[in-house]
Amino acid sequence: MALRLVSDFDLRKDVLPWLRSQRAASAAPGARGGGPGVLENNYESLRILNVERNENIIYTYKDDKGNVFFGLYDCRTRQNEHLYTFEKDLHVVSCSVNSERTLLAASLVHFTKEGRKNELQPGSKCLTLLVEIHPVNNVKVLKAVDSYIWVQFLYPHVESRPLAENHLLLISEEKYIEKFHIQVIQEDGNRVVLKDSGHLPRERVAEDFVWAQWDMSEQRLYYVDLKMSRSVLKCIQFSADGKFNLMFEAPLDITLSDSGFKLVNFGCDDLQDQKNLSKHLTLCVFTNHTGTLCVCYSPKFDSWGKITYTVFYFHKGHSKTFTAALGSVDSHVTKGLTFLNLDYYVAVYLPGHLFHLLNIQHPDLICHSLFLTGNNEVVDMLPHSPLQSLSGSLVLDLCSGKLYRAVLNQSYLLQFLWNTQLDCEKMAVLHCVLSCGRDPQFLEAKLIQWISENVSACHSFDLIQEFIIASSYWSIYPETSNMDKLLPYSSVFAWDTEIPGITLVTEEIPLPFMKVHSFKGYWEKLNSNLEYVKYSKPRLLYDNSMVQKEWHSLISEEKTGRRRSMVYMRNIRENAMKVISNLEARNLEPRLTPLFQEEDNHQRLLMGLMVSELKDHLLRHLQGIEKKKIEQMVLDYISKLLDLICQILETSWRKHHLHPQLLHCSRRASAAEFTVFHLMTRILEATRTLFLPLPPGFHTLHTMLGVHCLPLYNLLHYFDNGVLLLTETAVTRLMKDLDNSEKNEKLKFSIIVRLPPPRSSMIDKSPGSVEFLPLNYFIEILADIESSNRALLAFEGHDNVDAKFVEEAALKHTTMLLGS
Repeated sequence: MALRLVSDFDLRKDVLPWLRSQRAASAAPGARGGGPGVLENNYESLRILNVERNENIIYTYKDDKGNVFFGLYDCRTRQNEHLYTFEKDLHVVSCSVNSERTLLAASLVHFTKEGRKNELQPGSKCLTLLVEIHPVNNVKVLKAVDSYIWVQFLYPHVESRPLAENHLLLISEEKYIEKFHIQVIQEDGNRVVLKDSGHLPRERVAEDFVWAQWDMSEQRLYYVDLKMSRSVLKCIQFSADGKFNLMFEAPLDITLSDSGFKLVNFGCDDLQDQKNLSKHLTLCVFTNHTGTLCVCYSPKFDSWGKITYTVFYFHKGHSKTFTAALGSVDSHVTKGLTFLNLDYYVAVYLPGHLFHLLNIQHPDLICHSLFLTGNNEVVDMLPHSPLQSLSGSLVLDLCSGKLYRAVLNQSYLLQFLWNTQLDCEKMAVLHCVLSCGRDPQFLEAKLIQWISENVSACHSFDLIQEFIIASSYWSIYPETSNMDKLLPYSSVFAWDTEIPGITLVTEEIPLPFMKVHSFKGYWEKLNSNLEYVKYSKPRLLYDNSMVQKEWHSLISEEKTGRRRSMVYMRNIRENAMKVISNLEARNLEPRLTPLFQEEDNHQRLLMGLMVSELKDHLLRHLQGIEKKKIEQMVLDYISKLLDLICQILETSWRKHHLHPQLLHCSRRASAAEFTVFHLMTRILEATRTLFLPLPPGFHTLHTMLGVHCLPLYNLLHYFDNGVLLLTETAVTRLMKDLDNSEKNEKLKFSIIVRLPPPRSSMIDKSPGSVEFLPLNYFIEILADIESSNRALLAFEGHDNVDAKFVEEAALKHTTMLLGS
């Protein structure tokens, strides 16, 4: 199953045993009354009322006399506590307890068997009460009205000391919200009582709204009011001292005027008829720590053959309306659409019909989200009862009385990756695994194993490119929230391939209008996202185009004998050394693949240039971050790119039991060596398109495998098209390994004539140099062999160089240069 619901709380497991023990204790001879009295057939009245910010769970049930019992389960200590008992047969609408468990607020109505619970009888009252419970003492009536009231205590973010003032929200079915200021004092030791129960100051927070949602974790109130028949989303942020600010207003292109009154996450409301959820709209707001703001909206169902929902990505400035075919026009939907917050993703679930994972961090391309519809087993994996998404990843199943923590099932996603045939699903799952991984090294190893065996399986995108870019991005993303604007998340910037069963419409939307001018925390990040949408045209994502231009310029200057300043070149070389040192410090295990064992000046030049360009890019756009930290982020990022390439190659090398000693040209290549050569060719293609550096020694190893695996015609074709490069180490090795058979001599001459012009004609002549080109070339070859000895330690070959052959090759090469 792609999504796992890990149980944090279960009424029957975590509360019932305690209730039974309390019942047994109260029934014992000589026991005093006052505790929870229960009969076995009353356990079905047990239900959850609220989940507070500290994740304490308030529940209720009725004993055999109809008395209403309130209890609290502490998720930290795993202990139950009796809060209060109303000795009347009442139905609980809402309940909340302050953070210190000294006050309880409850809203109750008289239960009438003749009427439904969600219809107040004429003359009946909804009582909203405030109770002192430390210890149980006075009861104050806050409201006695003919409409429903919901209650919610505000929770401070700091719970280090007792609070003299508490703040309680009252939400009325009459479409207004009030906040009560409740001062308490301590008497007789720890006894907590109301300071002035006769006068509790109150103030109006919101009014004339048609929908409201409470975010218990962040202490935010979202609500929608209607202005001239237009829906406007507003948000109020409450602070620890009870003060509040209207943070933003945002127009919503949805119709709520005829939808009635709807509350989300103000406790666990059982007043709604759960059997008719499919007839009502669904609306919820999700945020995360990176400054995202998503509004998920599903209208009333008007077709059994398809379902439509819209997600407003306010932090990106657009909305997406998804229409999913349900498989058959006879598909009957009896459950409501459920949206679940999964941090970087939102899950959209309709039992038995669809399961979608929407990437809310990077929603621009549909291929970065996963869409499963129809008979796939994954769409039937969650409970069929209505699920309530609380703050964070908490999910409440009200029917079963269970509180879950929703997490992505990495094992299932990895298995799904092996089995799926669709490129869009491979892309989506790859990103999902990388972004939500709790063990990055383990997940990367699994993904590399899959890539190594499926390197040619994707036709819509380059699998190696996508993995390298995405994994490198997520390795550095936690360093700063703005990184998603500055580093590429994907190698794909457009997606035109159709997603089966999904129709998508994308529209620009008005951005939220911020009502305050000083931002901290989440609000600072949201405002940064909105500013980026307003003013950052074109995008600020880094690419290697400048590196490519500079690298080609330096290579061209090298060929013509021109040189940049020594300071500039030394800085580039030092950058490359820092990358390699950083990479080696993070990987202490020895590698089987013979990489990093030669200078490979061109790749080191590319590394150094990329360090310089990326550092300048981040320094230009990351304000307020130390230069030293940015420099380290750059080294980590480029080191990660190189390390991933090494890991892909190392995984394949180990799987096929290869060793440098096997790369002799005197025997036929094995199927395993062909496989590794093909993989290296795909790595080369992937990095060349993005102009990314390769580990020093990669080209030499690739060329040696190519000589070993390819027929001469194909080999020369690879040389001529730049797929295989004749590095000095590779040429030296070939000159030593190949004997003087007719076939090998032909290969040697073919290699020699493809070498670049001798550098001795482009450098200052030493006093002892002569103008005889064959001799100069011969001397240079021998000098190169001598200087490459260290690089050759990774390979085993013949001990001597065939000087006669080198002399003949030099003469032939000179003849070609002179045009004779």
